[in-house]
Amino acid sequence: MLPTLWNKPWRVGDPKADPFGALHGEIDRMLTAFGRGMENTESGTGMLAPAINVSESDDALEVSAELPGIEEKDVSVELDEGVLTIKGEKREEKEEKKKDYHLVERAYGSFRRSITLPRDIDAAKISAKFSNGVLHVTVPKPARAKRKTKKIAVKSG
Repeated sequence: MLPTLWNKPWRVGDPKADPFGALHGEIDRMLTAFGRGMENTESGTGMLAPAINVSESDDALEVSAELPGIEEKDVSVELDEGVLTIKGEKREEKEEKKKDYHLVERAYGSFRRSITLPRDIDAAKISAKFSNGVLHVTVPKPARAKRKTKKIAVKSG
């Protein structure tokens, strides 16, 4: 038994009474929560995966990815056996020279996101456009997959 803290005796290792154990548990919880949503990439850089939105209209599937700070030349879009893959790489370099110091900072990271598409798409008709840090990929639906809505009258009795 150790001296009292906050007017309560505590034992080392007792999670209910040990303030250091409670602090350790809280730090573990925060680090676990911080790590959620991060995807390690094949390169192992741990760069955050970009936010992707997939929406569907009558004519197409629309995929958009927010890629701030990434240039068009550093983004690639591929379709392989029905899987659409968006890959990119971000490189930053900052150099600052002053009278009494010289600072160089470099950061590199890559990401990869893949989305499985329906089997009956026409790969030749897929298009991609990059504008203001946002990638838009349009996957047209085949004619047979387009929705045909028919209004049905509801009668009483």
